[in-house]
Amino acid sequence: MLGAILGDIIGSVYELISLKPEYDFPLFPEESIFTDDTVLTVALADSILSGTDYKTKLLECYNLYLHKKTNHG
Repeated sequence: MLGAILGDIIGSVYELISLKPEYDFPLFPEESIFTDDTVLTVALADSILSGTDYKTKLLECYNLYLHKKTNHG
């Protein structure tokens, strides 16, 4: 799970551009940020650990993410 989250943050700066990464690129530039992929990964883990319905937990976490993103980012 940590690998998935770190990969999401590291790749976030390349998400919307078509770039062939070079061998020497920074892992965590200032623009790095977690994305909805991390939010939904954590939501699924929380759902599994708490026994909560997947759909309920995914919608809850994604809506919180969208609210914060539109109000603060």
